[in-house]
Amino acid sequence: MLARHLLRTPFYLCLLCLALSASAFTQAEELEQLTYQNPQLEVDLGVGLWAWPLPMDYDGDGDLDLLVSCPDKPSNGTYFFENKSDGKDSMPVFEPGVRLGKGYHNTCLSFVNGKPRVLVAGREVIDFKQHGFDKLTDLPVERNVHGGKVRANQWYYVDYDGDGDQDLVVGVGDWSDYGWDDAYNQLGQWTNGPLRGYVYVLNNEGTDAKPEYAKPARIKVGDKDLEVFGWPSPNFADFDDDGDLDLICGEFLDQLTYFENTGSRTEPQYTLGRRLASNGDPIQMDLQMIVPKAIDWDKDGDIDLIVGDEDGRVAFIENTGELIGGVPQFLPPRYFRQKAAGVKFGALATPYAFDWDGDGDEDLICGNTAGYIGFFENLDGNARSPRLAAPRYLQAGGRPIRIQAGPNGSIQGPCEAKWGYTTQTVADWDQDGLPDLLVNSIWGEILLFKNIGTRTEPKLAPAQTIDVEWKAAVPKPAWNWWDPRGKQLVTQWRTTPVAVDWNQDGLMDLVMLDHEGYLAFFKRVKEGDQLKLLPGERIFVDESLKPIQMNKKRAGGSGRYKLHVVDWDGDGRLDLLVNSTNADFYRNLKTVDGKVVLKNEGPLSQRKLAGHTSSPCTVDWDQDGVRDLIVGAEDGYLYWMKNPNSPQK
Repeated sequence: MLARHLLRTPFYLCLLCLALSASAFTQAEELEQLTYQNPQLEVDLGVGLWAWPLPMDYDGDGDLDLLVSCPDKPSNGTYFFENKSDGKDSMPVFEPGVRLGKGYHNTCLSFVNGKPRVLVAGREVIDFKQHGFDKLTDLPVERNVHGGKVRANQWYYVDYDGDGDQDLVVGVGDWSDYGWDDAYNQLGQWTNGPLRGYVYVLNNEGTDAKPEYAKPARIKVGDKDLEVFGWPSPNFADFDDDGDLDLICGEFLDQLTYFENTGSRTEPQYTLGRRLASNGDPIQMDLQMIVPKAIDWDKDGDIDLIVGDEDGRVAFIENTGELIGGVPQFLPPRYFRQKAAGVKFGALATPYAFDWDGDGDEDLICGNTAGYIGFFENLDGNARSPRLAAPRYLQAGGRPIRIQAGPNGSIQGPCEAKWGYTTQTVADWDQDGLPDLLVNSIWGEILLFKNIGTRTEPKLAPAQTIDVEWKAAVPKPAWNWWDPRGKQLVTQWRTTPVAVDWNQDGLMDLVMLDHEGYLAFFKRVKEGDQLKLLPGERIFVDESLKPIQMNKKRAGGSGRYKLHVVDWDGDGRLDLLVNSTNADFYRNLKTVDGKVVLKNEGPLSQRKLAGHTSSPCTVDWDQDGVRDLIVGAEDGYLYWMKNPNSPQK
């Protein structure tokens, strides 16, 4: 379980800001999106959580632009990324995204007689160039053609049988056999079924003007249903240039499958699927929940793929025009770039502010769903909103840190194999004068990346476990199929390990959720030359002096809490900031008989940043002695707010 999972390596939000009020204690400013303040910078093109790419010539200037639909919070919308290369560059640097209207799950692009048409699960977006993406009309069919536990529901117009009218094709992801979570046996084997991805055809027996759709029928391979691992995103095109429509599907994970049509244009028959590869290596996206769209992006006569990733990025997979063994050959994904605007790091970003490079100003260290940890260098020094560099992946042992679940590291099953959900703090854990990195993730094991470099040039060693001087059996969450090794600290997944000298004795402690979801204090002691970590004590209580159990849920619903310790209200006592719609303020009221009484004063802002979760931290960029708020949001962007207790200037 240790870091054997380590592998290799903003658009304008055109949303009206809410008038924000503070929590119960004082009036606050509003959360605003943090920007790079770096006009010459280029970064990965991205929207929020989940990217549904819609490549088209939106502005009618002759080149292909990129529209991307994003259904998440807080940056829900369909965004226009303008291509100003005049079509001369297959990898243009796009303008920052401009919101055109709403964003939806299952937003799929079709071309009918060269005109882009956008469908959303049994509905069509009407006149989107005039009305944005806010006006939809129902198609004359049931929206769930499959029944059962459907997640993906992806609709396209395709003249499937070559008779001149547009049929409907629907990609369906069925979770009925998979269930959801907590289905591993003691050997780490998944005992539920797989995700299932099917493709249906609804034949148009009428005309395009008056369609009459036949009963949905699953596409077959021989006498069996054509199937992929969920999230099929079907794309019909003549990929092998033989005059009929072949099929390329995506999946819930990261690969693409090619189904050759060995029938004809009017009577298609599909062969067993084969994975797309480049020089013998599987073509894989960096993350998962991939959404491919087939289009001749580079206008060279063959059909390429534009593919959206879970973290909001979009990649170009170029068709080389070659066939090997009847399979079209593609190049590995290249992620599009844009002019920098909002500061973003994947999705479910987990920032922490610290002077990582020892130059006297605070930088940002950030985790995300993909399991990376990024370093945003502060280039300006002390400024309210400094100029930031693009994120660089932190490395350990000479390789980018990437923690991933793999086949059995997520309690929610093997469909989450590429997620890591890193969350971290920075502290001098071993008291050698250098900042180290403490990380939790999808695994729930707390890892230390020790800094073996210098104060101005950090260098991280490979991960090692954090041990605790347990007085009894080593605890773990009851649903973990795997056991801790030795005295290893294993707790609930996706919750921040806060390294902080809580008791002000000069030693770095841990404050975090324990294996049962209680907020706990892991005290550090020194015995001779050795630093030791004691078992967690549930010293944090509410006003009734009851221990605070942050999360009572089990298995996949457990953990997930992002924590930050800071004296937010300036009264000399350390408080707690906790993920919520943005960040809840737990005020430290007093200590009674060794118990720390915390009162939840509610969110620090009214702006909703979370669907799944948020992640708060603080920073004092203007060095006024009062730490301000930064929140990592579900969309991967960072949001900033001045502490209302800051001195007035």
